[in-house]
Amino acid sequence: MKNILIIGGGFAGVWTAAAAVRAARAHGVPQSQLKVTVVSSGDDLVIRPRLYEAAPQVMRVALDRVLGPIGVRRIAATVTGIDTSTRTVNALVRSGRNMILGYDRLVLAAGSQLVRPAIPGSEWIFDVDTQDAAAALDHHVQRLPQRPAMAGRFTAVVIGAGFTGLEMATELVTRLRELAGDADDACVVLVERADVLGPELGGDPHPHISSVLSDLGVEMRLGKAVELVTDSEVELSDGELIPSSTVIWTAGMAASPLTQCIPSERVRSGRLRVDEFLRVLGAPEVFATGDTAAAVADGGHTVIQSCRHAITMGKLAGHNVAADILGLDLAPFAFNPYVTCLDLGPADAAVTRSWDRIVEKTGGQGQALRCRIKAEGIRPPADDADAILKLADHQGCWSMEEFHS
Repeated sequence: MKNILIIGGGFAGVWTAAAAVRAARAHGVPQSQLKVTVVSSGDDLVIRPRLYEAAPQVMRVALDRVLGPIGVRRIAATVTGIDTSTRTVNALVRSGRNMILGYDRLVLAAGSQLVRPAIPGSEWIFDVDTQDAAAALDHHVQRLPQRPAMAGRFTAVVIGAGFTGLEMATELVTRLRELAGDADDACVVLVERADVLGPELGGDPHPHISSVLSDLGVEMRLGKAVELVTDSEVELSDGELIPSSTVIWTAGMAASPLTQCIPSERVRSGRLRVDEFLRVLGAPEVFATGDTAAAVADGGHTVIQSCRHAITMGKLAGHNVAADILGLDLAPFAFNPYVTCLDLGPADAAVTRSWDRIVEKTGGQGQALRCRIKAEGIRPPADDADAILKLADHQGCWSMEEFHS
């Protein structure tokens, strides 16, 4: 029996497992000849792109309801080390026992994590990187009306104006106004070190994003940084003091530290360099996918760390790791068309196409499309093996056109 071991139970890991099973079945390989195992420290696939929303504790799907129906074994454990020379993985199960797992092929899909800031008073800063962290923020926000009346009680400072920061700010301003009962008492301040909103977004969406933020009343502090945080105020690099009871960090991501266990070249974010088939350079028995892989597509563009890329890359990694172990042809990575959907509050979203991020839909049309993608494009079906495997086709990743009707 050959063994494919996948580290990570996020989007990349789940779709790697499903695509590997699909590829094996398509070539008549019985389950007794190819074992697919996922190692994950959690029991759920967390819908991470939606953790900025209210009630983040429901943004999850039980892994066993996705992996179980397709015959994938799941081990609840935390991986502590990888030895590519012996093809073994060390893991710690919840009882505290160490276990060693062998593999014929390994897929690293361990994701990324937020880089917390080294700011004085950082203990007062929330984030939405994990479900527990997002739940803590949600609980804090819901309890704001019970706090003593003071300046900044319903003011939130969001640090970072990238994808997460923009979505957090536009979501939170409405929630704070509802809790405050008076729009004048609620405020969201978006702080960005760069001189423009979301420098990675490209120029085309900026006018619309700025207009939406202005209409929502989100205040912007561009070209500034946070120097100090307390339980009641934020100090900016220019000396401005902002009374605030809620501070949220959304800037900076790094690949899982497990990438350091693989003898290969890494980019600045810690992601592993991979070839066109998502094999790790210098470690041919190891594939990397999702946020751990610095994959290149469309003439030299390195993919960003995102759910959209994790799903696409996971399906390809699953197909290729199965093909590699079975002696079949591997498929090269291609990402076309490149689409992004930026949530901008309850009534708006910016949907863009291509690496230049040309705006295609905004307003109600953009938000309607965004809602459909959130509901149908990223949440895997549960308890239905046929539906899961159908969606695991590495050549059939969803595109914007699927959600237009």
